[in-house]
Amino acid sequence: SAQLSSGDGQLNLQPILEAQKNIATANQSLQQQVQEYQQLPKAHIGMVKNAYATGNTQLTKMADKVNQLSGTFQILPDFLGSDQPRTYALMAMTTSEERSSGGLIGSVGVVTTDNGKISIGDFRSDGEYIPYGAGDPTEDEQRIFRQRGPLNMSFDVRDLAVYPDTSRSAEGMRAIWQRTPWGSNTQLDGVLMVDPVFLQELTKISGNVTIPDGTVLTGDNTAEFLLNKVYVDYPVSMQDALFAQVAEQAVGSMFSNIDLAKLTKVAQLMGSMAEGRHFSMYAFDETAEKTISDAGFTAQTPSSEEHPQVGVYVTEQNPSKMGWYIHRTSKVTRSTCDNDGSQTYHVEYTMTNTLESSQIGALTSYILGSGGQGVEKTLIYAPAGGSISNLKTSGGSVTESRQETLNGKTVYASNATIAPGESVTYSFDVTTSTKAVSDLTIDQTPMGWIDSGVTTDTAACSINRR
Repeated sequence: SAQLSSGDGQLNLQPILEAQKNIATANQSLQQQVQEYQQLPKAHIGMVKNAYATGNTQLTKMADKVNQLSGTFQILPDFLGSDQPRTYALMAMTTSEERSSGGLIGSVGVVTTDNGKISIGDFRSDGEYIPYGAGDPTEDEQRIFRQRGPLNMSFDVRDLAVYPDTSRSAEGMRAIWQRTPWGSNTQLDGVLMVDPVFLQELTKISGNVTIPDGTVLTGDNTAEFLLNKVYVDYPVSMQDALFAQVAEQAVGSMFSNIDLAKLTKVAQLMGSMAEGRHFSMYAFDETAEKTISDAGFTAQTPSSEEHPQVGVYVTEQNPSKMGWYIHRTSKVTRSTCDNDGSQTYHVEYTMTNTLESSQIGALTSYILGSGGQGVEKTLIYAPAGGSISNLKTSGGSVTESRQETLNGKTVYASNATIAPGESVTYSFDVTTSTKAVSDLTIDQTPMGWIDSGVTTDTAACSINRR
């Protein structure tokens, strides 16, 4: 396959622009075939019905993959500065200290792209950004994340991922950036939010990263190292620098020595990582952002009536690195498929504190915070055009349960305190919009691994596509 990069790190964008057109055409034709398949008359014989359902699942999966790949190719030329140089803030999040969109932001790097050449540098720790203030929160954000506590968010660079919408994190980042001596004269074109799982998956494609003490970080151990081992084995003063080094090397080599095969791998990775919120991006240029958002790269609270999602976003209220030990699993069970096109589901969302009491003595309060408990400020969103009912909780201690409004959307808010070895389960019923054409999924704060912990059972009925 054609080499896309020249020796000086420049990426030849011409083959990408050509591939972009071909993939878009193939994708359009495939999506049309899927639509035609889904509109076939309904079978009444069990065997035929099952064969149809299996075919539909496989076809939809393939169509989603191709659609994702096509979306990535649509955004790449613009992202790589095909028409003008671009500057992005690379926000490195640690999901060990959860914030709605990911985690605490420990450092921010600067990515510049110009006609296919990508350079990355100027990683600064959050400490260097803190003097330049907060990212202009709305009244709702102030009330929910600061006044309500128990941990009062500062809205400085560390807490910008507390917003469940990447657009708000980006606006906050730009407000702070414009006040800094290094950003005041440079237009910020957008942000990239990345977590250690994204960096780990990148090393599988771009190669291992060796840190100064000789430790080799690979496609298997990078996330655990950055989310847990670094806090156990290294002094606080070194942690941000190690994170920055891994981010700089992994992201910096995303597009180096690239051929079409590697580019396709990177494109697929960006798509799947964006789906799990391990990677998100936002551009301030409206036209560019529409393409990015349409391709699924801007994480946001549930907004599609056709593709219903429940949003569950957590922010750690015990200042600690306990996110590594809080495992979240969920079960989505379809109950009914109604003639008006809507469906109902039952959802059980469980958070478990996997820390064992025997481990507590060996860990510092920097990791454990107050007693190794998880204190999770939890925000639950209904699907766009749908609703949530019969919300109940069991296990642990859940306080301050209430219905709130956050930037125009209804949200069910509460604080769940989970001691080591304990679990808290939220159970509720969901009704989708009448426009829903796909199964209900869960959009959630990412964890320190790829598996989202979601299981889905749709056996009860098939969606009545209108």
